[in-house]
Formats: sequence, C-alpha cells, structure tokens
Amino acid sequence: MTTASIPSPKRRSNSDFVPAILLGGPAFLLLLVFLIGPFFAGVSYSFTNQRLISGNTTDFVGLRNYTRLLKLSYLMLEPQKDEKTGALLRDDGALTYQRSRDFTRDEVKYPQYTGLREWFYIPWGEKRLVILAGDPVFMKSLGNNIFFAVIVIPLQSIIGLMLALLVNQKLAGRNFFRTIYFSPVVTSMVVVSIVWKFLYDLNHGMINQFLANFSIAPVNWLGDPNIAMLSIIIMSVWQGAGFQMILFLAGLQGIPEQLYEAASIDGANIWEKFRYITVPSLRNTTLFIFITITIAAFQLFTQVFVMTNGGPDDSTSTVAFHMIRTGFREQDLAYASTISVVFFLIILAINWVQRRVTRDV
Repeated sequence: MTTASIPSPKRRSNSDFVPAILLGGPAFLLLLVFLIGPFFAGVSYSFTNQRLISGNTTDFVGLRNYTRLLKLSYLMLEPQKDEKTGALLRDDGALTYQRSRDFTRDEVKYPQYTGLREWFYIPWGEKRLVILAGDPVFMKSLGNNIFFAVIVIPLQSIIGLMLALLVNQKLAGRNFFRTIYFSPVVTSMVVVSIVWKFLYDLNHGMINQFLANFSIAPVNWLGDPNIAMLSIIIMSVWQGAGFQMILFLAGLQGIPEQLYEAASIDGANIWEKFRYITVPSLRNTTLFIFITITIAAFQLFTQVFVMTNGGPDDSTSTVAFHMIRTGFREQDLAYASTISVVFFLIILAINWVQRRVTRDV
C-alpha cells in the first residue's frame, strides 16, 4: 500500500463529522428543546413578573424575585412589661412578647422589615431573637432537604453496602434475594408512597396495629411535625437501598480475588480484609453513590406530594415541592423560576464541595 492511499487524520476527521452530526443530532436537539432551552428560559423568567396564566403584560423587575427569596434579617424582642407589676406573664407563666408582624407590617415605622415574615425564634435570656426571612417556606424547605440528605446519604449507603456484601456471598438463593432487595427500586415511587401512606395511617395502619400488640399508643407518623420527615426518610431509605446495593455489588465483583487470597496467606482476618482491601477498592463507587444520592435527596418531591402534601405546618416541604407549588398552584412562574435557579446553584456548590473534599481521600 502506498503512502498516498492512506487518508490523512484531517481528512478522516472531516469524513466522520457528517455521520457524527446525523447520529448525535436527534439527542442534541432533544437536550436543547427539553433541557438547555428551558433552563435559560427559567433564568430569563426569574428577572420578570411572568405568571403562568395572566392577562397582564410581562415586565422586567430586575433582582426583585431574588431579594424576596434570599432576604434575611433579625428582630430582638423585649418582654412586654407593665409599669406597675413588671413583666407580663401569660396564664402558663411564660413571658409575653410583641408580635413580629407588628414590625413587618408597619412599612412607615419599620421599612427595613417590609416584605419579611417570621422564620423562627431563639430564646435570648429574657429576650427573644426572631429570624425574619423574605420566604420562610423556602428556608424551611431548604432545611428539610439538608436534614433529609444528611440522614439518607450515610444510612442508605451503609445499608446498600451491607446488602451487597450479603448477596455477594456464594450462598444458595442469592439471586432470589438480589431480586427481592432490588424490587422496591423498580416499583413506581407513587405506588410505594401510597402503600406506605396506608402503612403509616394513624387508625388503621399496619405499623400502628403492630405497635398495639406491645401496648404502644398509636403514632401519628405523617401528622406530627416532629416525626413526619423521619417517616418519609424511613420509607425513602427502604426504597432506594437496593439501587446502592447493585452499585456496590458491581464494585465488589470488580475486586481481584487474588488480593483476598494474598491477605489470607499473610494472616489477615475478615475485618482487616474489609478495611484494607474492600473499602479502598470501592472508593470510586462510593464517591459516585454519594453524589447520586445527594442529587436525588435534594430533588425529593414525589414522597412529599403523595404522603403529606408538604405538611403538617411545612415540616415536610422541600425546595422542589415549594417550587412546583409556587409555579403551578399559585401560577407565579417568575418566582418559581427564581427558586429553581438558586436551587441549581446550591446543588452545584454542594457537589463541588463533595468533589473537593473527597478528591484526595
């Protein structure tokens, strides 16, 4: 073969360009129409007063939506006192304070608190430190997302790893147990949420019926603000642990058996093999699982929508739920777009920190 008959790299790349466009074009078009385009449209809407259905014209409002979403302030309240009797006490003996709304609704006397609402308060001696927010529901929702992620990420990862170690053993029926553990993952989240909502039912749920056998009073799993989010966490961990099991199982099966044989020759026990061979070998798998669980945890919506609808008292509201409720129920498309943009930046920052922290681990 002569040298002239061999196509040059430049000519070869040009000849591959058209097939590459034809093959990848449909995927690029779908990404542009359904992902990239809506994202930039949402960014543009966040600077307007766009509503979902409205006869009014859309106007540019600048950073007003972002100010409303992210504005924070504080208010120090003194206990109300009577000149003759001293501090006024309620019937239960607690100190009484002026309502925060008396400050936030008086635009003339207290313009710095305009548009703010009470988020929470902290006892400060006899005083009360009230934290104000432009959107307390968003702040609560973000806190719920963080609380959900902090518990679900390690718990689901540990359970997934334990299940993977179990079904990786050469035992009879292991394929059956792999299927059983993975089955909740392939079941519709709506179906799973409905089933668990029945299980959590206060009067007729199977969980409370089981507790009644031990003379334990019925628990209002989804109606108590203190435990409603924990109830959703339990269900979510149960539903998603099978997926982490499959990922860990793939990682375990990729570890060379010779490493364990060499460790056995050196006298290593089961714990030492796990600590010095299994855990380091699963590093990349673990990092991938942490990132995927984090993203999924911050996208929590279906369980909340089906089981609690964000209640009680917004104790289970999440950012995704708050965003959809604002955009579709309240039809405030511009403000919902603002929530999505800020939430995207928060998730991006969290993933960046994860990568930085775990880079050298």
